[in-house]
Amino acid sequence: MPDLLGVTNPVSGLDNANINQNLLNVPNDPRLQNAPDLERVSRPDNRTEQQDSGDAATSQRLLRYDSNFFTFLQRLSDTPDLVESMNQLLRSWQGTVVASGMGEGMALDMASLLQMLKMEDGQQLHTFFKDQMDTGSRFTGPLFNILREAYGNTNSEVLRGSILQFLKRYSDYSSTPHIQGNLLRTLTRLTRSIPASFGNQVLPMAAELEGRLNNGDRPGALKLLQNTILPFLANYTSRTNDMGISRTLISMLALDVARYENSSEEGLLQSFHQLKAHTAIRERVGDLKDDALLKLLMNSAPAKTPEKTQFADQLVKTAQRALRGGSGAEAQSSFRNIVSAFLINQSVYMDLNHIIIPLEWNDRLMFSELWVDPDEEENLKKGKGRKDNTIRFLFKMDIQDLGFFDMIMACQGESVDLQLFCPQAVAPFSSIVQTELTRILSENGLSPNSIQVQLMEKPLTISSVFPKIFQGGSGIDVKA
Repeated sequence: MPDLLGVTNPVSGLDNANINQNLLNVPNDPRLQNAPDLERVSRPDNRTEQQDSGDAATSQRLLRYDSNFFTFLQRLSDTPDLVESMNQLLRSWQGTVVASGMGEGMALDMASLLQMLKMEDGQQLHTFFKDQMDTGSRFTGPLFNILREAYGNTNSEVLRGSILQFLKRYSDYSSTPHIQGNLLRTLTRLTRSIPASFGNQVLPMAAELEGRLNNGDRPGALKLLQNTILPFLANYTSRTNDMGISRTLISMLALDVARYENSSEEGLLQSFHQLKAHTAIRERVGDLKDDALLKLLMNSAPAKTPEKTQFADQLVKTAQRALRGGSGAEAQSSFRNIVSAFLINQSVYMDLNHIIIPLEWNDRLMFSELWVDPDEEENLKKGKGRKDNTIRFLFKMDIQDLGFFDMIMACQGESVDLQLFCPQAVAPFSSIVQTELTRILSENGLSPNSIQVQLMEKPLTISSVFPKIFQGGSGIDVKA
């Protein structure tokens, strides 16, 4: 994900070694920033609008000061291919029980993960796919459907702001256990990143915080964080001018403290009461009581049940063990690529649903990656509520012994347009594949409009299928 806490790079020419250096006045000298220009108003400081100002180390990254969104776009384009990494990992493990360099317990985790991918029939595949869909979004259920429709139909910025505020509260409220874990983990890392004389003073604070969190003492934990821990760390920074890793960790801690403060049940209910003050919401939810709301929110996340998160939990467990040295270098490299892709793809800037479906069918391994844009034409926001939204899908499939496939599908109601790009081995049978796809869609109650099957020249990119992201037409642009 984009680095929200440290987007800017150090400005070249301002380090201690160059303080007393006399710079010659050479025309077009790249070391001179914001030279006086009578045609424009210059900034009062020595910083240009580009992050690559004279710094060879960062000139290749083309980062920008004005927004984290540009940083995200570049990292998205530089992310390793998730399909290739996942297939390389699973195929290298297929049929393997013990491998050289594999630590204790890694073989068991590996076997458990592969066992989950074996599909015996269509019903098992349907359940597995549905579970992955359910875990792909936190905002599911009738209440969030009402909020989604209200957000799309209204022109009131006040109502939209109230909806977003409630969603933010709910996001922090439902993430409370994760936020608490982040607080403790960050404090533990801080004790190892600062001198022992200060770190030893943080240790008892961290132990006290853990006790308060375990006992459910939210007010006491917040008071300890805000009145003791953060002031101590601020004093440490002011005394030592430590701008290393501790600065980043303290910033992360402050962010999690703000989220923890925002995650209270009282704050969530207060935000909902403000939301009900709008007629458009009150007419739909009626006189919904606080206890009924909390119960509804708890029931709105069926994907969080252990039965539906088995695959995701096992994948995380296996990746954690591998990255900590439980497997060989190739597996560690693949897991790093997978984790990096997950973090980028689940960024707050990405308004697409992203699901992975690895499976083994008839002794043939397949990995599928699915991207979904539920608002391709945004008919609700454009006042076309009577017209079905166009939903666009991008499937990326790598099938063992066949090759790599790309498929674009656009659905509007029951009408479907489909393009399939196939490998060389399948291209001679394109007419047969086209006929079968038409039959499958028709048998499932859909109306095939345009079905095309053609040879793949090169894999499709996210930017070509969903250009709104890279054009800034959707997503959230957070200023640095």
